[in-house]
This record gives sequence, C-alpha cells and structure tokens, in this order.
Amino acid sequence: MTHLPVHNYERLGGLKDAPLVLVGNSLQPRRGDMSFPFVQEANFLYITGISEPDWAAIYTPARRYLVMPERTEIERIFDGGLSAAEAIKISGCDEVLSAKEGAKLLKELGIELPHSSEVVEEYRVAFARARAIKQPHEIEALREAIRVTNEAFEDVKRRLPEFSHEYEIEAEFNRAFRATGLQGHAYDPIVASGKNACTLHYCQNNDALPKNGTVLIDVGAQASYFNADITRTYAIGSPSTREREIHKAVEKAQKDIIALIRPGVKLREYGEQADEIMKQALRSVNLYDKADDFRKYFPHAVSHGLGIDVHESLGGYTEFAPGMVLTVEPGIYVPEEGIGVRIEDDVLVTTDGNEVLSASLATAL
Repeated sequence: MTHLPVHNYERLGGLKDAPLVLVGNSLQPRRGDMSFPFVQEANFLYITGISEPDWAAIYTPARRYLVMPERTEIERIFDGGLSAAEAIKISGCDEVLSAKEGAKLLKELGIELPHSSEVVEEYRVAFARARAIKQPHEIEALREAIRVTNEAFEDVKRRLPEFSHEYEIEAEFNRAFRATGLQGHAYDPIVASGKNACTLHYCQNNDALPKNGTVLIDVGAQASYFNADITRTYAIGSPSTREREIHKAVEKAQKDIIALIRPGVKLREYGEQADEIMKQALRSVNLYDKADDFRKYFPHAVSHGLGIDVHESLGGYTEFAPGMVLTVEPGIYVPEEGIGVRIEDDVLVTTDGNEVLSASLATAL
C-alpha cells in the first residue's frame, strides 16, 4: 500500500501551537456484512497519512498521538488493520494510544472528541490554504497519476475500433490503472457516447457505441492518494461536420483559457475572462443568441482545484500562486443535437506561468 510522506502538520503555521484533534472516517455499510470501499477524510489523511478507518489523531505543541480503534479478534481476522509500529512509521507521530488512553488524554486537555472529522473554522481555513499549494512530493504524485492516465487514454484511442460498448472502454481503464500498481480510479469513470455526453456525471457506461460519432471519456488514476482528472472527446468512425465544429471550438477555448493562468492573476478576473472565451466559443458554433444560452450549453465551472480531493479548494486565495494545481475543462453540450464535447487538462501554476501536466496527451478529435 502506498502512503503519503507526511510533513504537513508543520504547514499549519501558528495554529499548531494549540491542540488539534482530528477523527478519520468510518466504514459505511453497504449491505449485510459488507461495506463500501473505504475513503479516508482528506484533512486527516493529509496530516497523518493513515488510510485506515476509525483512527483519531491528537496533536499537542509537545507531542503527537494517534488513537487506535478498538478491534475484536474477528474484525482483525476479516479486515486486518495497522499495527502501532506501522502507524508511527507512516504518520511520524510519537505514540499510539488505545481508545481508552485517548479518551483520558482528551479529558486532561479539556477537549471533547469530535463526532466527525469536522474541525473549527480557523483550522478548516488553515488546512485549505496549506493543501492549495502543492509540495514537491505532492506534485510528483500528481505527475504519476497523470502519466498513467495519459498512457491509458493513448492505448484506448488506438484501440477504439475494437470496442462496441462504453463498458469495454471503462474496463480498459480499470485494467490499466491497477496493472501499474496504482490505487485505481480517482472517481467513478465517465464513458459517454453520443447524447450521453450531455449528462455531466453520466456513469452508467452501458450503451452501445455509435458507428459514427463521438465518445466523451472523463477518468483519472490515483497515485499516493493524489488524483488525475482528465477528459477527452474522441471520434468513432466518421463524426459529423457539426461534431467536428463543436470539438474545434472547445479545443480553441481551452488553449485560450490555459494561457490566462499565471501567478498574480486574480481568480475573479480569470473566471470572468474564461466566461468571455466560452461565450465566444458558443457564438462560433451559433449557440449564443441570448444570455440564458451561456449556462444552457456550458452548465459547469471551467476550473477546480485538484489534489487529494478531485474537487479541491484553492484555499481562499484571491489570485493564482505557484504550486496551485487546477483543472481547465471547457465543454459545449447540445442536448437537442445529441452532442457533448469536453476537454480537460491538469495545470500547475509555476513561478512564471503554468505547466500543463497532462500536455503529452493530444486533444485532437
């Protein structure tokens, strides 16, 4: 199992001078005695690197503790779990406490154990700001997730004539992500052909592929808990002139929007300029006659932060800063024509501009 290198507590600044208590997520029942696949709470993972359920952390100015969940012998046999020594090695904490010892320490500190991973507002802001600026090891994890995702896209595009259904494409990404030893998908994959691409979070992936048309594929691998998020819209057979026209408009819009990204650019200005670019893209394909047409044919944000969470906060910053990673994903969706096109790349803000981390993957139809 891959673990995060954890040195992130130091990045909370002055707030680390006060006690901090975090509680990880628990398993969620699925049916019978089965649970959904476990996903750790992102801030807990960011600080501790622990990806097991029901752990807690108590950080004081003098010492850092993990609190181990109580497990029956049957639970240990069926589900396994970290030992105290493994948890210390992963987290860099000083000591692992039992649940009883953790409760005693909290009483001594005058703190009640939270019922969830929610933290007070000042800590929430500190976490968001720290996570918004990626450290070198975090950028390397993102590069690895993106590299594997790009390679899978390239393989799928070469082999598109072999596939007859959306689920066959999904299966190829499943294989590619796990065959490399990564953790699998960062989110539920989207393989949407024809009109299905007009449903933004279409995840059924069951329909037959058209003989002539397009397929929108939105997938990302996860490496060391950091996520890729990439979308391409590919040709199947011979797409129509209209499909090609819309794809070309989206492709141009994405290049123009990426060119806006550099340190010091105000996020509000970026959003406003990106919207103007998208309006021009819609005009170029005769889809913008009135104001309501904008969100009718482009109903989502053009960017979001990317990291441990696929949709990650940019930390309350008002302008781009080096180390931020965000997506750029313009799209045009025309339900009445059964056409949906999106192109999405992952972009790092550098000291003098930006780097498209997924640039090796061509955007061509």
